[in-house]
Amino acid sequence: MTSQYFVAVVGAGPAGLFGARELANQGARVVVFNRDIKPGGLAEYGIYPNKHTMKSGLRKQFRQVLEVPNLDYYGNVTVGTEGDLKLDDLRALGFQAILVTAGAQGTKWLGLPGEDLVGVYHAKDVVYFYNKLPPYSHKPYRFGRRCAVIGAGNVMLDIAHFLIREKKVDEVIAVVRRGPAEIKFDKKEMEYVIDNLDQNALDAEIERVTPIMQAVNQDPAAARATILEALPKALPKISDTKFRFEFLASPVQMFGDANGNLTQVELEDNTLIAKDGDTKARGTGNKRRLDVETVVFAIGDKVDELFGLPVEWNEFVKSASPRYPIDGNSYESPFEDVFVGGWSRKASSGLVGYARKDGTNASKAVWQYLQTKQPIEVNMDAVVERIRDLNKPVVAKEDIKRLEAVEQAEAQKRGLEEFKFDNNDDMLQAMGLMETA
Repeated sequence: MTSQYFVAVVGAGPAGLFGARELANQGARVVVFNRDIKPGGLAEYGIYPNKHTMKSGLRKQFRQVLEVPNLDYYGNVTVGTEGDLKLDDLRALGFQAILVTAGAQGTKWLGLPGEDLVGVYHAKDVVYFYNKLPPYSHKPYRFGRRCAVIGAGNVMLDIAHFLIREKKVDEVIAVVRRGPAEIKFDKKEMEYVIDNLDQNALDAEIERVTPIMQAVNQDPAAARATILEALPKALPKISDTKFRFEFLASPVQMFGDANGNLTQVELEDNTLIAKDGDTKARGTGNKRRLDVETVVFAIGDKVDELFGLPVEWNEFVKSASPRYPIDGNSYESPFEDVFVGGWSRKASSGLVGYARKDGTNASKAVWQYLQTKQPIEVNMDAVVERIRDLNKPVVAKEDIKRLEAVEQAEAQKRGLEEFKFDNNDDMLQAMGLMETA
């Protein structure tokens, strides 16, 4: 039996898969544990569904990662204090290091009154819903005629895209805490919805906040031009949805009817304060209400507090004095043998390329740590037996190939660019891991 370093990777998004490949290519034996059945993480379940070329290219890369000989994959397995396996279970199986790339699976709320009303959602749950990630794909959602989306980034625009072009609601209002000069979204994402933008409302809104912007040396005309940059490549609108912005406004509470359904969101107007070369939004005390049936918070994410690692400020705690820093970043948890990468290191940061690079960097830190240890005789039989003892269907690399083949055949049969099962039972049946009822 050959002695190798033995590493567990938790999470199979871009950070986990590319980090795992880096370690496997160095000669380590790597086992990837994934909560979902399919690999890909947010690259599979976070990218807008119609971006077929991007998704196809990423899936091809993920297939290549899974082809690496000394890399094993176990899907439909949760790791955490309340999961199928705990961190100590992985240690007991002989893993010398654990790389956590499970993303930011917690839900970040502001703790406002009314967050429990029907019609109030977190953007991540909505993204999972329209991307058909079980069990979110089967949860009920109340998308009313008037919807407010809280945020100013690409996720806000993804939600607006869905509400405007798929649900075809009457109105989508982007509620932005800061001003028009501080939007975070990309021109490319705006192209999908800008044909629905109410430009008269935009001009009126910019006129309203102009004195506040000018007081902190911001240029209203330049901000307007940036928002409208996407117009030349606008996708023709397919709904009469009115899309508009409410700048310098923060939600403070939601109101509902006797049945617990959302009816209004209360906003507090903000002003801008110049401080230390930056601008901060500060509440003015002036409050007003919008009649809406849906509020979606696109305000970033946080890690899972039940995972088994200490959490602070929505992130896993990292060592402030790392032994193995990469590019000046710490990838080390307070536990010597546990490392974090991707969104598990820095929640909601960057896109697929960032996650790939960060997972690869995290694996380099892991490799440096392993050099302080001796390779061991890996006992994969013990891992296989522990997985079997879970008494649930567990998905391996070969199963993923079968699932992809079934979904591709189904897409061809239906004349679709892509077909994707939206529940675990159908996926397990397609792979032959669950008997049909």
